[in-house]
Amino acid sequence: MQRNDFYSRVYEVVAMIPYGKVTTYGAIARHLGVESGARMVGYALNNLIQAPGGEGVPAHRVVNRLGQLTGRGWFPGDSMRERLQQEGVEFTEEYSVNIETHFWSPEKLSV
Repeated sequence: MQRNDFYSRVYEVVAMIPYGKVTTYGAIARHLGVESGARMVGYALNNLIQAPGGEGVPAHRVVNRLGQLTGRGWFPGDSMRERLQQEGVEFTEEYSVNIETHFWSPEKLSV
């Protein structure tokens, strides 16, 4: 699988995360058939800064398996947290979402 193909597939999945929901890097990787590919999903999302149309992909809805906003460094200021709060996502700590309440599984999608 080419990197660009994988990145495109990551962006397609992320674009389908519903408003007010989050998913994890690992859940996306498993859905795409890359069992240990959470880090690769992170690389793809970090690449969004350079990707055409990247601003339309709701990457703020992707968190780590514990619900932590590990990708927040790629967002200006505190905008990742602010965007999730605007969507009604609850936080259990300053930078951790309530993953049990707001988790969305990409497994609901057909491959």
